[in-house]
Amino acid sequence: MRWKGRRQSSNVEDRRGESSGYSAAGTGAGAAMLFRFIPRMLGSKSGRVILIVGILVIVGSRFFGIDLLPFLLGGGSPAVTQNSREPTPEEQELSQFVAVVLADTEDTWNSIFQSQGQQYQEPSLVLFSGSVRSACGQASAAVGPFYCPADRQVYLDLSFFQDLKSRYGAPGDFAQAYVIAHEVGHHVQTLLGISNQVRQAGQGKSKAEVNALSVRQELQADCFAGVWGHSAQQEQLLDPGDLKEALTAATAIGDDRLQKQAGGQVVPDSFTHGSSEQRVRWFRKGFDSGDLNNCNTFAAQQL
Repeated sequence: MRWKGRRQSSNVEDRRGESSGYSAAGTGAGAAMLFRFIPRMLGSKSGRVILIVGILVIVGSRFFGIDLLPFLLGGGSPAVTQNSREPTPEEQELSQFVAVVLADTEDTWNSIFQSQGQQYQEPSLVLFSGSVRSACGQASAAVGPFYCPADRQVYLDLSFFQDLKSRYGAPGDFAQAYVIAHEVGHHVQTLLGISNQVRQAGQGKSKAEVNALSVRQELQADCFAGVWGHSAQQEQLLDPGDLKEALTAATAIGDDRLQKQAGGQVVPDSFTHGSSEQRVRWFRKGFDSGDLNNCNTFAAQQL
């Protein structure tokens, strides 16, 4: 992929070298103070009202993916430790690559939204190492790249790209770009109201039905990634073999492939992202057409 010398996005937040969390001392002190005041609050009518409202706020925030309890118990300040290790030249180049790909997705989606009379709101991309706290909770690098709709940010530990190459057998910079574009695709779904519709549709449904909705949502994000790939091709940014890299990555992270690698039985009802064949098919739909309207997985009779 011809990315060097291109614009880098200013929406990248580098948290590598930081270890975020809440210290035990701070949490313990906050909890002790809270439990000291609860009996006093229960002793008066106004205190009981304040306590009930506070509980409702905490529960309500959790519904939207935001955890306020650690802030209350820890005095509102996360414990952040700095790691003095300097990124290697390879890590620096990789972070620059990520910033260029993110900038390219911004250009693509700004143009598409503008053509439809809408304004695209660019997401932030957070680079982290090891673990990170988002508005969706604490997450480790083991979960892989993810998008949090509660804070509208993409989270990425660059070590995943090494896993993509060595563990999943999907090397190449366009394979990495596909991963970023897929997560940005989830952001597009949030802006279009699709993510919220999926959450509402899943309420009260069985686990298999919720999984089926998740598969359609993930495949649509693959298709959106393909729409970006089409734009990159039009800009003549792709090298020979780049498309194959993306398709190899899509194949490698299909649910059926991952279940086989884990030594288990392939159980379609447990799929949450789609099979290898489905992921390839929907990425190609977006890539071949460049048309957002071809990505309606929710209306498709066959995925």
